[in-house]
Amino acid sequence: MSLEEKLTAILGKNGVITDVSDMAPYLHEERGLVTSKADIVARPATTQEVSAVVCACAESKTSIVAVGGSTGLVGGTIANGGVILATDRLNKIIEVDPLNNTMTVETGCILVDLQNAAAEKNCLFPLSLGAEGSCRIGGNLSTNAGGVGVLRYGNTRDLVLGLEVVLPNGEIWDGLSALRKDNTGYDLKQLFIGAEGTLGIITKAVLKLFPAPRTIITVMAALPELEAILKLFTTTRQLCGDRLTAFELIPRIGMDLGIEHIPGVIDPFEATHPFYALIELTSARENDDLRSEIETVLEKAFEDGVVSDAVFAESDAQRQELWKIREEIPAAQTREGGSIKHDVSVPVSKTVAFITEASKRVSDALPGIRPCPFGHIGDGNIHYNLTQPTDLSKEDFMARYEEFNRIVHDLVVDMNGSISAEHGIGSFKREELAHYASETTISLMRAVKQAIDPDNIMNPGKIIS
Repeated sequence: MSLEEKLTAILGKNGVITDVSDMAPYLHEERGLVTSKADIVARPATTQEVSAVVCACAESKTSIVAVGGSTGLVGGTIANGGVILATDRLNKIIEVDPLNNTMTVETGCILVDLQNAAAEKNCLFPLSLGAEGSCRIGGNLSTNAGGVGVLRYGNTRDLVLGLEVVLPNGEIWDGLSALRKDNTGYDLKQLFIGAEGTLGIITKAVLKLFPAPRTIITVMAALPELEAILKLFTTTRQLCGDRLTAFELIPRIGMDLGIEHIPGVIDPFEATHPFYALIELTSARENDDLRSEIETVLEKAFEDGVVSDAVFAESDAQRQELWKIREEIPAAQTREGGSIKHDVSVPVSKTVAFITEASKRVSDALPGIRPCPFGHIGDGNIHYNLTQPTDLSKEDFMARYEEFNRIVHDLVVDMNGSISAEHGIGSFKREELAHYASETTISLMRAVKQAIDPDNIMNPGKIIS
């Protein structure tokens, strides 16, 4: 019996796709940089079906690539033949427990659906990122996704209590604990969070919930210079404490590109400014006076020359308008032309120094290049994206991708930072990881991979070779 026949017997005809045109949605790569291909797309609807599919693939040593929302940016779900295991039918919200502040979900649930399900119980699932309307929680878990709430709530890794995982031999590991204290040996779930599907396929998760915010204040502050951003952050953090939920950097070029290319992006200020900070405070208490807190911060910042102007969101619609400026920067850059993207992190105290020095180095290498540094300044994660010069073609600019990777990543490593803050390694950054990581680190990763997946059938070619 062929593998296709085995999988059809397990999943039925509707659970197996072999027609190339019908496979297309599962072969998508977000930035269009590579083409994924597979012999079969399998669409299991239960953990037991996932297990049976993996067992069948293990028997023939056929590679398996798990695919969720396909919104990743590092080629983590690119297949080169074999089986793509799509998680879109594993989409049940099993339980929301507001007393335990947890929710138990299947891997194929779309992130925004989890946010909404939590909200219906007056709870908050705080993971939030630009792709939340289409990304799936399994992908978020497998890449340890970050997003705009890390400053207060942590990465995805910090939001997980338990997992259920199908291992490369088809066995089901039941670690679906809803306990906050469980000190019984190795914390095995952490092996699979951030492993990008190279060690097993996450099928279910128990996620942490928090009290729903009842008061939200969002403000955008205009800054006279880049150096002001850390001064403003320090003052905000000191005076507002853990009510500070998001603190995002936006450069003027990000604002300009959004206005030019994205409908609905508007400049909320009359004058132009070189940089902006998007700040959000939240509280679980209704009618909490957060506005007075941030006004105190801004008054001090105005007096010290740290802030030039500020705009408050006076309604939810205005809040969405301010966030749209920030979240549409990547799309605006894409429409402008070639964009070399870097998802990096350095200690918060070094963010301004990093942006300043990186901009000098890339401009020395290519006069006219347009750096667009933006993102989660409050946790040190900078999306240091480079937009092509206006007098250079996209093709000629993108041909220098590796050159600019080396310039930026060398500086990041010199500053004790990370070449991948929240997007993962996938296939695109595999060689970069091999270049910068120590031999001991790579050896440990290979040992873990060999121990759990000796035949290398789980998402081969990702993270390590």
